[in-house]
Amino acid sequence: MTDHPHRRYNPLTREWVLVSPHRMERPWQGQIEKHAAVELPAYDPKCYLCPGNVRAGGARNPSYTSTFVFENDFAALQPDTPESKVEDDSLLLAQSEAGICRVLCFSPQHNLSLSRMDTAQVRGVVDFWVEQYRELGAKDFVRHVQIFENRGEMMGCSNPHPHGQIWAQHNLPEQVSREQDSQAAHRASYGECLLCNYAALELRKRERLVARIGSFLAVVPFWAVWPFETLLFSERHIGSIEQMQPKERDELAALLVKVTAGYDRLFGVPFPYTMGFHQRPTDGERHEEWHMHVHFYPPLLRSATVRKFMVGYEMLGNPQRDLTAEHAAARLREVL
Repeated sequence: MTDHPHRRYNPLTREWVLVSPHRMERPWQGQIEKHAAVELPAYDPKCYLCPGNVRAGGARNPSYTSTFVFENDFAALQPDTPESKVEDDSLLLAQSEAGICRVLCFSPQHNLSLSRMDTAQVRGVVDFWVEQYRELGAKDFVRHVQIFENRGEMMGCSNPHPHGQIWAQHNLPEQVSREQDSQAAHRASYGECLLCNYAALELRKRERLVARIGSFLAVVPFWAVWPFETLLFSERHIGSIEQMQPKERDELAALLVKVTAGYDRLFGVPFPYTMGFHQRPTDGERHEEWHMHVHFYPPLLRSATVRKFMVGYEMLGNPQRDLTAEHAAARLREVL
């Protein structure tokens, strides 16, 4: 099955992906383009995220020495947005969305990244994510906290200073809502957690397992859309980032370093990606169906300059990928 065109089903979002491996046989063989590494300074006086510098909105950063979080100067969501709703002939519907957008600098050093930080430094970032999830999730109007990072110009991030974002909002985003419905339906039908079952399956088969540190594992999911997409999650059932034990925070930090450093080695460049946490809502309900996980969506396909585009059939039909999840996992295992 894996060597011929076929479709794979994503039980988390209930969507299909078309796999056409004959279009790109053994993609990791052949010449890898070499690119001169761009050496960045530890401090850039023009960077609006470096310690002591003035940001685009006019505020000055403190001389922070570890992690630093601040309200986004050009936030997409505002906490004081008044409630409103517009509906036209049951066809056109719009409603207000209140929220908070923050930026989290992972390190004061301009030339670092998650892949170049040590585990202790990344553990500090994990601790900050936990604090932000708790603080923002405790606000009455916040029902979802989205932690994410865009890395690289290819993913729309023009500033290389190591940082991510945190958006807290009233309503569940579309992808999160789909995952909640799927996990709840699986639990209702089988009395078990969808991702707990999936973790056991991947650990048993090991075809798509990329790495494992303690209870945390990284896999190229069976239903992966992006060429070297990975999913990080715990074998133990954990609903949200705040439920991790101290040892599990260490394990997650170590796995984040391992996976991102491996990405960088894959094509010999700082690997672009979008990374984000999906976890239980903060609406006060228990949501025992939720199993926290981390998505990595990297766009590179064959080399540092050849990327995967979602166009044509992907936009009009459903996503299509050119190599199987099993081949991608094998390639990533080689460089981790």
